[in-house]
Amino acid sequence: MSPLALLHPHIKRIVQHHPWYNTLLQQDGIDPQACQLSDLPLITSDILEQHYFTGRAREEEGLSVYKTSGTSSGVRKAIYYSKEDDENYIDAKTACFQDWMTASTAAEPPVPIRRAFADMGTGHAANTALTIFDRLGLEADSLSFSLPIEEHIARLESYRPELLYTMPSILDAIVSHAEEPKQFGIKKIILVGEIAPLQWQHNMAERFGIEPQHILDTYGSIEVGAIASYSHELGLYVIADGIYAEAIPAEQIDDSFEPLKENEAVLVLTSFVRSLFPAMRYVTYDVARDFQTICIDGKQRQCFSCISKRIGTDLKHGEKISLYDIESVVHQYIHDAQLRVRLHENKLLVHIQSKSLKDEMLVHIKHAIEHKIGDIGQMIQNRMLEGISVTRAAENEQLERGTVKSKKIYF
Repeated sequence: MSPLALLHPHIKRIVQHHPWYNTLLQQDGIDPQACQLSDLPLITSDILEQHYFTGRAREEEGLSVYKTSGTSSGVRKAIYYSKEDDENYIDAKTACFQDWMTASTAAEPPVPIRRAFADMGTGHAANTALTIFDRLGLEADSLSFSLPIEEHIARLESYRPELLYTMPSILDAIVSHAEEPKQFGIKKIILVGEIAPLQWQHNMAERFGIEPQHILDTYGSIEVGAIASYSHELGLYVIADGIYAEAIPAEQIDDSFEPLKENEAVLVLTSFVRSLFPAMRYVTYDVARDFQTICIDGKQRQCFSCISKRIGTDLKHGEKISLYDIESVVHQYIHDAQLRVRLHENKLLVHIQSKSLKDEMLVHIKHAIEHKIGDIGQMIQNRMLEGISVTRAAENEQLERGTVKSKKIYF
């Protein structure tokens, strides 16, 4: 059954959990039981701050509550999961991991996995990791991201998992401090939390002595849950079951947003497996490229090639700059690069930490960023950007605040 066939009963469920949503529908003259998905209002950050994040704390039994960064009103965001929401999330992740772990070809049988290790930040993915591994029949352990990187490496050396579940920024730190990542014996890696450009994935696979298809990059959010996972066979991220995606021009979401590239649009999601968050045409502000619907094993599936960047009212002309593209260019030159990208006084600053970076590469990387990324070159030509500076970071320099690097453009 198509998810859209579930639209009207799901609207009824959302209204029961979020009465303010019914008020939105009434204001727009929408009949919740006789409407199309496209009739429904977009759930923007402004609407969520006005109704969801500033509402009374929920008190239903068995809730999971996750706190994220503050809203513009200064209130920390509390995002709720019911028992059903949690179970749906765990089921989706378990099925995704199971399919990927057991996939095989005539040339390559499945890689045997017995022991898994979760090394990531706090939040929903971290809290559910051991449950997912247990359902997969794996021996598993986990480690707090707040511990020094030396302890992460020591645990990998002693535990020797075949499967590592982690964040790109933590994996960056591990390979930066480990003498030889291949020594851990890791056979497969699952990524969650931040963008992972394909060239970066290939470089990581080489560092761990595995094939690129043995890295599974997953895309999700605390608001929606599991959203998509990357298929190396298709070269696309495939939207998860239970979610219907739309790709909407940026200026239709907010007329202050500048138009995106022809093959880019803002990802808007409706989840039919989420109840305690109103994911009804929820605006992610993530920019998807090459959004399309294709037939996979006789079933229509929605896909996209990558999440190129995130837009927002505070980014100004930073909306045109894709961290994904910058990382992709840098990793064509350096296999072990860690980056911090800043916009300061209309100049793009790219600070690179790498053991293999040679000084003469800096000018080539600068030239490539300017000439291979059309938006950046055009912004320099139009004097929206004054230029690019590519510099080397010291080997022991701290590129980020805190233990885990956030992959974003800093202002």
